[in-house]
Parts: sequence; C-alpha cells; structure tokens
Amino acid sequence: MKTALVVVIIVAVCVILAVMIISRPGSGQKETVTEPERPEVVVEGRSSWPVFGGGQRLLGRASGTLPDSLKLVWKFKTGGEIKSSPAIDDHLVFIGSSDANVYAIDLENGRQVWTYQTGDAVEAAPCVVEGSVFVGSLDNFLYALDAKSGSLKWKYETDGQILGAANWTRSPDGQRTWILVGSYDSKLHCVDSTNGEVVWTYETDSYVNGSPAVGEGKAVFGGCDAMIHVVSLADGSKVAEIDAGSFIAASAALLEGQVYVGNYDNVFIKADIAAGEIVWEYTGGDQPFFSSAAVGRNVVVVGGRDKHVHCIGRDDGKAVWTFATLGEVDSSPVICGDKVIVGSEDGRLYMIRLSDGTEVWSYEIGQAVTSSPAVVEGMVVVGSDDGYVYAFGAE
Repeated sequence: MKTALVVVIIVAVCVILAVMIISRPGSGQKETVTEPERPEVVVEGRSSWPVFGGGQRLLGRASGTLPDSLKLVWKFKTGGEIKSSPAIDDHLVFIGSSDANVYAIDLENGRQVWTYQTGDAVEAAPCVVEGSVFVGSLDNFLYALDAKSGSLKWKYETDGQILGAANWTRSPDGQRTWILVGSYDSKLHCVDSTNGEVVWTYETDSYVNGSPAVGEGKAVFGGCDAMIHVVSLADGSKVAEIDAGSFIAASAALLEGQVYVGNYDNVFIKADIAAGEIVWEYTGGDQPFFSSAAVGRNVVVVGGRDKHVHCIGRDDGKAVWTFATLGEVDSSPVICGDKVIVGSEDGRLYMIRLSDGTEVWSYEIGQAVTSSPAVVEGMVVVGSDDGYVYAFGAE
C-alpha cells in the first residue's frame, strides 16, 4: 500500500511540474497570477490592403498576427517626402510621393513596377478597386490608373487640392462602381469608376481633408467646418450633421452606426448617427488629433499631436492606456491581432501591445513617419519623410 501511495504522489508531482513548465511565460513576457481580458479584434481574412484604413469603413484592422520582432525586408527610394500611405493589392504596393509621382512596387522584392507623374505632390493614399488605382493629387485632380501598367484611364478635376484617400461603393442597382473623394473645394465628389463622370457632389462649408468612410448605405466624413457629415450614397443627399466642436482633419471610422474621429480642439469623439449626437468625448490628449483611429472590439486606438498613442474604451470613452513617443503622432495606427503598429514624427515605427500599451518592438528610420502603415500577411509597409518606402517582415 505504501509503495502504491508513493507512486501516486510521485506521478502527481510530475504532472504539476509539467504543467508549470508548459505554462511558464517565455522571454520578455510578464508572469501574472491573473491575466486581464485582452481586447482582441476579429477581422475577416484579407490578403490585401486596398484602401486607407484597410477597408471601406476605415477601421484600421488587419487580419492575422504579427511576431514580436520584425526585420527590414526592403526599402524603395522616391524623389521626395512620403506623406501618402500605401495601398496593397495583388502583391503590389501603391503609394504617392511629394515628387508628384504615384509608384507601384513589387511587394516581394521592392522593385519598381511602374510610375505615373501627376502635376503636384501626391499626399493622398491610393484606392485600388477592380484593377484600377484611384488617387488624388495636390494638382486638384483625381486620377484613375491601370493597376498593372500605370497607364492613365481618366482624370477628374475638382476646384481644390486632394489630400485624403478616395473610397468606393456600388451604385444602388449594383451595376457600377462609384469613387468618392473629398477636396479642398469643400465638396465630397462621387464619380463613375469607368469614365470619371460625376454622379453627385455634396457641398460643405469648408475644406474636406480626410477620407470618407463608407458603409450602411452612407458616406461619413469630417470637415474643416467642424461638422461630421453623413451623406446618402445613393444620391448624395444629407442624412445628418453632427457638430464636432472644432474642425476635423482626420478621417472618421464607421462601425455599427457609430462614428469615431478626433478634432483640432484636442477632443476625440464617438458619435451616434441615428441619434445625431455625440455619445462621449475623450479629452485625455492636450494637442489636436490628425491621426485616424483604429477600431478594435473593445477599444479605439489613435495617435495625437501630444506625442502619445491613446487607447480608449469603445463603450465609455475612458483611457485604457497611453504610449509616449518623442514626436507628434499623425500616423494612423493599425490593429493586428494583439498588437498595434504606428509611426511617429520622432522617426520611429512602433509595435505596441494592445492589451497594456507596452512597447514590443521599434525601428529607427531617422526622419518623420507621418505615413500610415499597411499590414498584409505579416508584412508591414510604410513611407517616411526621408523619401523611402519601407517593408518589414518576420525575422
């Protein structure tokens, strides 16, 4: 009996030790008694980043996960600063430069596929739909280019410069694709993707700097007239206007009838479209918000000109964490699994833990990163003021 009891005790101890070894945290991980609920994000599988923010609602979400460390895979030199953010589709990276060119770059090796010259700097992010690249320029034109060759299909003139990314929607009958873009002529323009002919325009009282979010039959965008505009996609008629208190330079994100956007008076806002009112205001930053938000399951992450990245609870608007950089954060963050990727004007690209705001990894580029990253299949692509496009992948 005693021998059997000893054997049982030894087996039990071995099982306990095995469990402890398996569950022990690896290098660099915190060992805690209780782990807080992680604000994970579930995203439909996607192997492209065809528009600013990754999708029509501009939610800043990427599918898959990222490792704890990235390495530089390639970098590509343009002739000017890069304020534009990349779009990625069919293994090609599309991005604008202050040298007035739009570039197509091979995602795998960083080699130039084609380039197209516009009449002025290209700060807007491209939008890739059905084999065409739609991108605005400071020369007041929206360009439609062939995604494979870079040849011009058409160009559409507005009465002001275009800094925000274009977006797209289907026509009400589902037969055509329409392109939407804001301009410094104070209008949101809707044009036919095949010929560039105007479908409708919606006029505001000041510049439209950001990109329109598209979803739920509506286009939603902020204006320099301090209003959040909600417009019917079918005919460009006004659905709602919500007073944001100060002018809006960022692009709004749209999810489940809620709008998330920051303003120039240092306030980040959640607004409800149906009610036509602000749900909550976050005032944890003391400088304007030019960054556009990434919207997760439980949190919203946004950069501020107060040199911080802010993580805010979606339900209550309370601070979850803040992450300090050494420069303004106009770059718009991307949530990928349990991590956040974002650039800063301190010249670094940061990877931050979504659950607690701790730094996981960073890369020193050396000049400002106001471009917003695109994340596809574990690769991160971003531009910098040094004129280079950078691509990072797993170690």
